[in-house]
Amino acid sequence: MIKEFRDFIARGNVMDMAVGIIIGAAFTAIVTSLVGDLINPIIGVITGGTDFSSKYFVLSGTAPEGVGLQAARDAGANVFAYGAFLSAVINFLIIAFVVFLLVKGVNRIKDAAVGKAEVVEEAPAGPTQEELLAQIRDLLAQRPAV
Repeated sequence: MIKEFRDFIARGNVMDMAVGIIIGAAFTAIVTSLVGDLINPIIGVITGGTDFSSKYFVLSGTAPEGVGLQAARDAGANVFAYGAFLSAVINFLIIAFVVFLLVKGVNRIKDAAVGKAEVVEEAPAGPTQEELLAQIRDLLAQRPAV
């Protein structure tokens, strides 16, 4: 079982996946900053200058009037944090779009490489197997009978 696990870890796909997860975690920090520091303030200006990510409703408990989301949670209130949820949805959409662009670019590069490989393979065109067999047949037919 240990040998199987070692073989599994040594595969190239597992290492590629690990690199992808590490880069994805770093990319998530960038997208979180993009949404929190750039997009949410713009949405806040459109909606009247409020901080969009800290919008919530108090479902149960008490929270002082006008406090932020974290302060309401710290006060023990059960909150419906729709602003934080919408920020997460925006994060997801941005990440999904960038991943789509990356996959599209990789596929374009891969298709270009495959297209060049096919062109190289087609260049040395010679007689087909059927043509060679026909030539052999004709040569055998021309040979005098023994």
